[in-house]
Amino acid sequence: MTQYRTLNEQEICRELFCGFTRRQVVTKCRRRENGSWVVRDDPFIDDWSEADYQTLVSCLRNTAATGGMVCAAFVDGVLKGFASVEPGLFGGENRYLDLTSIHVSEDLRGRGIGSALFRLAGEWARGQGAKKLYISAHSAVESQAFYRAMGCVEAEQYCRAHVDAEPFDCQLECAL
Repeated sequence: MTQYRTLNEQEICRELFCGFTRRQVVTKCRRRENGSWVVRDDPFIDDWSEADYQTLVSCLRNTAATGGMVCAAFVDGVLKGFASVEPGLFGGENRYLDLTSIHVSEDLRGRGIGSALFRLAGEWARGQGAKKLYISAHSAVESQAFYRAMGCVEAEQYCRAHVDAEPFDCQLECAL
């Protein structure tokens, strides 16, 4: 049975992620080249190091502490997915809130956990006055298929900070 709940700052620690596996085997990526979207072979394995987990914990704690939302999915009491939305509307009339993370453990992908987390993030954002979620999304074809299934399209307005930080990410939005 999967249980979903919002995490507070004090709960977010490295030990929370002991049963979580980030690993993603990527073979093809969706990239914007010369104004058009293309799919390119770009094989690699995306996995988090211990330093990556420490950074994640710090970022999620900050999100919770500053009024954002961190929602988690627990299966048999073990964290198997999470999503985070930052506080603070941006983008003028687009009224975006930033979905800064959404991840499901490798062993439970494809079972609806990501979809449920995405819906919960959208409900929270709508309650904060957002019109759209903004997503700087991993370019892996599988990740892009998930976001498209959730109703995401290319962002009307790009967030320069995200583009500069992750130039291969796809900048997406989802109307709420």
